[in-house]
Amino acid sequence: HARALLQQLPPQDCDVRHLAEEERRQLRAFSARRRREALGQGLACPIPGPCHGCPCKKCGRRLNKGDLGISASRLGDQFWHPSCFSCHFCHQPLVDLIYFQQDGRIYCGRHHAELFRPRCASCDQLIFMEECIEAEGRRWHLEHFCCLECDVPLRGQRYVMKSGRPCCRSCFETFFAEPCQACGDPIGADSEEATHQGLHWHARAACFCCSLCRKPLRGQPLTSRRGRLFCSEACSLGRDASSTTSDSSNSAFASVPSPDS
Repeated sequence: HARALLQQLPPQDCDVRHLAEEERRQLRAFSARRRREALGQGLACPIPGPCHGCPCKKCGRRLNKGDLGISASRLGDQFWHPSCFSCHFCHQPLVDLIYFQQDGRIYCGRHHAELFRPRCASCDQLIFMEECIEAEGRRWHLEHFCCLECDVPLRGQRYVMKSGRPCCRSCFETFFAEPCQACGDPIGADSEEATHQGLHWHARAACFCCSLCRKPLRGQPLTSRRGRLFCSEACSLGRDASSTTSDSSNSAFASVPSPDS
């Protein structure tokens, strides 16, 4: 219950202690307006006789006289099943029936606030600054867009996203880059990567090629044997004539850039 309440009503959405004066002013005004215009608490009560057979606002199923229903005073003479009284965005049941309304819909505090202000992906606070950084569909305070490993600021710098967080190129190549099976060098953020059966190569012709005849394999059918790549069954048998079958059948393969690049 406590975890759900903290998720739905983030205490930092009203905390002005670490903000600059202008941000404090904006947050206070924003919070006051939400309390005045949108905040409410649902009331659990038996469905009264005059509302017998009325549809649930969310699912549309009938609510009969005496059934337990939830009413929201800010939204007029409407009722919800208790399990249907949930945030329009995250669909989580509203803890303690506390809701915020907008355009006839109910929201938890977190997602109602995000209708109007972006939220920093690092500190989870609402952003009231005139400038912020947007990357990969998320936003950050300027000072919070830093490398996940070394904390170097990345504003205006090249970066790689790793597990949803930015990483500088140096740290990416030190801690996360996969080694190429052919040359052994890390596959850097600017390099195209080819993968097969969980192994990695530079996509360039010198690395991603047949182990016997050196034919480039990018976009070509291939077969593999013990971690080595071959352009054909014949080349695979030429490499290891003692075996008559390869580890995998021929398959079309196109190299792709690293998903983290």
